[in-house]
Amino acid sequence: MTNILAIESSCDETSAAVISNGKVLNNIIASQSIHQKYGGVVPELASRAHQKNIVSVVHEAMESSKLLPHQLSAIAFTRGPGLMGSLMVGVSFAKGMALGLNIPLIEVDHMQAHVLAHFIPKQEGDSIFPEFPFLCLTVSGGHTQLVMVRNHIDFQILGQTQDDAAGEAFDKGAKMLGLPYPGGPLIDQYAKQGNPKRFTFSNTSMPGYDFSFSGIKTSLLYFLRDNVKTVPDFVQQNLNDICASYQHRIVEMLMTKLQKAAKYFAVRDIALAGGVAANSALRDALKMKGLENNWRVFIPDFQYCTDNAAMIAITAHYKYLRGEFCGLDVSPMASFDTPASILPTPK
Repeated sequence: MTNILAIESSCDETSAAVISNGKVLNNIIASQSIHQKYGGVVPELASRAHQKNIVSVVHEAMESSKLLPHQLSAIAFTRGPGLMGSLMVGVSFAKGMALGLNIPLIEVDHMQAHVLAHFIPKQEGDSIFPEFPFLCLTVSGGHTQLVMVRNHIDFQILGQTQDDAAGEAFDKGAKMLGLPYPGGPLIDQYAKQGNPKRFTFSNTSMPGYDFSFSGIKTSLLYFLRDNVKTVPDFVQQNLNDICASYQHRIVEMLMTKLQKAAKYFAVRDIALAGGVAANSALRDALKMKGLENNWRVFIPDFQYCTDNAAMIAITAHYKYLRGEFCGLDVSPMASFDTPASILPTPK
């Protein structure tokens, strides 16, 4: 019997989960509302909130799992990427608990965990998972990556954003529109009532499979500036259509690269991961592309899209099976050196 406690603290969610023989028993998450009044995550406040929440979150995960500490086989934690102060809290807690119980540590790459969230069984006996190799579009507030997944451990980054992430473009676009943080979900909400073809925003073209979302933010900025000059209430009068048009362009940019890679590498199984995977327009667009291209499309449950410890747990499960442990000298890493792989570029 293999039981692993997993801890996630990369940004502003304190989370703990217990996995037993590959079955996730729980997924406890404590969110931080303090950042709303600042319009974004404040790193120092985030790390303090993690310190406040981590003991109770881990206690709840252990209690609901019905396991005692001595029954744990290992402690897993997010090593990075993320906010250094936030990561420090999780790493330090995991080290102390592993040392006290004399059990091994398992470090987890946060981005790898987002992808492997697809292997968390949705129900007892679930065996419908992506088949290797498959493509995964990972879209979050801090990252946008197109990854070739060859097995549970072997990942190859085909392309990634060269400036802002798609999630960042959503949140900063929402801020320009005067929407509260986090604004990405609000853009999605207003867009449902709007016309996605009403306005046109710039489409940044990048070589290969890389992305860029700084251009569309600038396009929105100038668009709002020019229109508000003549119509002061322009945003309020056209909010739904602006959100729908802005969201449509971002989703279109993501789908274009994904479709190009899927065709070039002749991959049939396509997965979506990361916090922005909760965006309804992105989910719908992927399903539509799946029907058009005869793809098998995989999208995680909403609870596994945003930062959570269940995805850390399932990743740790596969690393445990391979005997991939780390020492107590391990330290968090705010960013990993993961340049896009050098691959043939399709025409």
